[in-house]
Amino acid sequence: MTAAWWWRARPGRANRLAFNRLDKPSRCGQCHTDVPHVATPVDVPNAAMFDAVSSQSVLPLVVDFWAPWCGPCRMVAPELERVARGNAGRWLVLKVNTDAVTEIGERFAIRSIPTMAVLEHGREIARAAGARSAGDIERFVIDALAAEHRRAS
Repeated sequence: MTAAWWWRARPGRANRLAFNRLDKPSRCGQCHTDVPHVATPVDVPNAAMFDAVSSQSVLPLVVDFWAPWCGPCRMVAPELERVARGNAGRWLVLKVNTDAVTEIGERFAIRSIPTMAVLEHGREIARAAGARSAGDIERFVIDALAAEHRRAS
């Protein structure tokens, strides 16, 4: 079974998007108009959703481990929105609140926040801690993916 989640591309309309088809164009099931690529960070509500998206996503994942009480995390949030908007269809940006989804924070041994990780095909390939600008985040992800692809070749 393919895992999916409901995403609101437009106010009032939710479309079910399959994680293993995020790189392909989608159409609304009701009005048949094109559904744009996910261009906002996706909040991960639980470990089951995280496991589904990380194991099935065809797109690399940029995971932001954060908490609501963390000042630097709040500073990074608008930067991640810029990254998600500028790289829609290339990467999927996930936000994991380590206070709410403690299991994922423990699994990844998150010791400081904000921490960003790049996952590809369910495997962590890079990690960086600390607040960063959108440009720094994009360079970090591009470098991580390039290094991974060189290792795989």
